[in-house]
Amino acid sequence: MNRVLLNNVDHAELRVAPRVGAEFGDRANQMPIYPGEFEQAQRDFPILFRRDGAAIDAVVLLGLDSDENLFLGEQGWTSRYVPAMQRRGPFSIALAADTGGEAGEPMVHVDLDDPRVGDDSGLPLFLPHGGDAPYLQHVSAALRTIYEGSQQARAINAELAAAGLLRDVVLEIDLGDEGGYNVPGVLAVDEGALAALPDGEVVRLHRAGLLRLATMAAASLANVSRLIELKNKRRAVA
Repeated sequence: MNRVLLNNVDHAELRVAPRVGAEFGDRANQMPIYPGEFEQAQRDFPILFRRDGAAIDAVVLLGLDSDENLFLGEQGWTSRYVPAMQRRGPFSIALAADTGGEAGEPMVHVDLDDPRVGDDSGLPLFLPHGGDAPYLQHVSAALRTIYEGSQQARAINAELAAAGLLRDVVLEIDLGDEGGYNVPGVLAVDEGALAALPDGEVVRLHRAGLLRLATMAAASLANVSRLIELKNKRRAVA
């Protein structure tokens, strides 16, 4: 890995191919998701939560077997939404230190060792006059979602848990004659607890923007049926 600060002088002619595939992490069956992504992600994927020690992280469920993304086809992602962690490609955010040694503004970095970087058939990062090209704007938006989300996601998820809205579940997925799967070690929004919230708690969570997130995560569980449909189609072809 060779991450360097991206700039329009040293990298004026640099091109990056927005390729996807197993080698770039696109075949994972679960991926992190941040609060700013819930609205779009809940239209395609089930949103679940996982414990990481004392913390709780949100994830989207993409497949049933290990290293299986049912939304990844030969030409790329087939879903309407792609998680920001994958949209960022070979780019990342790092905090530049200021002259006093303190952490400064978040800056975009690129991994020059990534095989997608420097591909002549790729997309330009900068316009001829030095401004950001559309692809870099797209990447920057994904990085912003990740950076901002990483600052607030665990606090938000802790609030949902403290309000009694997250419950430990073993997600049971029935594929009919083909058997089924259990997805253990996850939490999901408890619709019963959501409906039973006291009026004062509803108002508090609504004003904090958390009620909407909980509602979207609860609604997203209907997408489990989409996973079953995609899994059965893939098995029929195999």
